[in-house]
Parts: sequence; C-alpha cells; structure tokens
Amino acid sequence: MEFSVLMSVYKNDKLEFLKTAIESVMHQSIKPTEIVIVVDGPVEAKMTQLLKTYEKEMTCFKVIFLEENLGLGNALEVGLSFCSYNLIARMDADDICVEDRFEKQVRAFQEDEELSIIGGQIEEFIDTIDAIIGIRKVPTENEEIRKYIKSRCPFNHMTVMFRKEEVEKVGGYLEWHFNEDYYLWLRMYLANCKFRNLEDTLVYARVGEEMYQRRGGLHYFRSEAGIQKYMLSHKMIGIFQYVKNVFLRFILQVLMPNKLREWVFRKFARKGAK
Repeated sequence: MEFSVLMSVYKNDKLEFLKTAIESVMHQSIKPTEIVIVVDGPVEAKMTQLLKTYEKEMTCFKVIFLEENLGLGNALEVGLSFCSYNLIARMDADDICVEDRFEKQVRAFQEDEELSIIGGQIEEFIDTIDAIIGIRKVPTENEEIRKYIKSRCPFNHMTVMFRKEEVEKVGGYLEWHFNEDYYLWLRMYLANCKFRNLEDTLVYARVGEEMYQRRGGLHYFRSEAGIQKYMLSHKMIGIFQYVKNVFLRFILQVLMPNKLREWVFRKFARKGAK
C-alpha cells in the first residue's frame, strides 16, 4: 500500500534532531511513497538548505515553505492537502521511528478495511534512546479507546497513521492551540470512526523539562478546558465528568510548579522505564 508521511517543522526545531527523525523515516522496513514536510514560518538557513537538498536529491520529498508561522494545526492542514495518498503517517521533527513502524501499521490497514486510524505506544527519552525515562501507554482496542478519550487524549500523535478520507470528512486538522490532535480525534469519535492502537512501541519521543513547562499555565489550561466543554456540548460526557476533568486539570496545569508537575506525569501518567 502506498502512503505519505506528514511532518511539520518550525523555528524552534533543532537541525540535528530533524536529521535523525528523517533518517528514521527513510530507513524503515517498508519505505514511504512520499514524505511531505511543511516548514511553518521562517527557519534557520541551514535547515532551509537541508530540506531543499532532500527535495532536490530525492523525488519522494515534498517541502512546503510557509511565509509565516500558522501554528501546528494549520500547518498540518496545509500539508494534508499536499499528501498524494490516502494512507498518511504523522511524524514529529525531533522523534525517532522504530524501524518496522510503518510495516506494522500498513499491515493493520490491509487486515481491516473499516479501520480509520491506528497509533501505538511511545518510549520517552532525553538524550539517548538507550536511557528510556518513561513509557506512555494508551489503550489498544476501539471500545477501550472510545472510553478513554472522555478523560485523556487516546493517541500518541506522532505515532498515528490514518486514512486521509476519514480525516477530511470531519474537517481535517483545525487550529486548537496545544490540542489540535485531540480535537481531531473527538470529531472522528463523533463520526463513529474505528480506532486502534498497537501494543508495540512505534516511536521514541524526545522529551525534556520544557515539555512539562508547556503543559502548564493558564493558556494551556484554557485550551484543555475548552476541549472538555466541547465534549460536554456534544454529549460525550456528563456534567459530573466535565467538572471532574476540569478540576483535575486546573490543579495540574495552574496550581502545580513545573518540578512537581513533572513528577506527577512520570509517576502517574507514564509507565516506568525498561
């Protein structure tokens, strides 16, 4: 099955991390048919040159340069329109794919024609994948995922592969700061799309203290509270669960200092390292 890989990069992404991410996409057990990279606003000259070199030397590369930063949701929506194939795999610019990731996901679509999206597990690291600091486990079966989505995001975004037609029929990627992916999964839930996650680790995800900082503050809390309000208004959750979800997020994202938030995430939202 032919498929596209969709990535977005912006000014804060590091060149060496991007190279590693692209290499992990290119050295898969089955190769992507095309790699679509959206450059979301101005980036350093070395990164621009690298991407232009990839595009010139390899026909599978498409690089789209946006004049200004539009945000992740808008950038991915632009990229979606440039993807030539119905199967699209997402990948972040600083993570590392397991070498048989795409093979496992394509096989799942071959075996289940009703499947709309499939993700997998991630192992988190700071400097090297030889020192995993945590594992984000998400449920694997459709009904489990549909239950889990009412309290937490049920997919690791950088691991998903989906049918383009299924994403487009719910409006595609729409801007929702910090939660573009969760907002998309909710709309797919309402459209009764079929979900699945593999039990296997598909991506090594690069993390650091800044990740926990990004998951705090009033701006982040308002985004998360808005997601809860969306679920309430569409009768996905009742008022009791809405209040509970918002209250817990207020404590975690507004009241807790970064160090304590980091400890809580690693203790309760992540499995232990191998």
